[in-house]
Amino acid sequence: MTAMIRNEVFSCFVFYGVLLVLKMYVIAIITGQVRLRKKAFANPEDALRHGGLQFHREDPYVERCRRAHMNDLENILPFLFLGAVYSMTGPSLAVARLHFLVFFMARVLHSVAYLLALRAPTRSLAYVVAQVPCVSMAVQILMAVAGYA
Repeated sequence: MTAMIRNEVFSCFVFYGVLLVLKMYVIAIITGQVRLRKKAFANPEDALRHGGLQFHREDPYVERCRRAHMNDLENILPFLFLGAVYSMTGPSLAVARLHFLVFFMARVLHSVAYLLALRAPTRSLAYVVAQVPCVSMAVQILMAVAGYA
């Protein structure tokens, strides 16, 4: 473990990876708080605890928060895999940091755009920008391991 932490690229990846996981927790907390505020519960037992079965319902803003969280899961989990493997391929720290930073910033913008319902194409552009470093890392990983396939 000590050798991996001494790897500057891997440590840089861990920094941005942990920030992304924390961002996902924040989105999950926001979703829960919006559910409480809107009294829109996904499970009948939760609705009963907070006023009755009439609150076992969907709310458009709760669903927006939930979709933002699901989108994070669909995009951040692959980044965590790609970034970890990419870190082991020996990229330069500056290039790797750029990959990680671009992904992080684009995902933050994507979440803000989702939660605040910013005008199109803000969210779509943030999604595309975040995919660029992921595709780049995937291609570089494949080039590094192609000889072993």
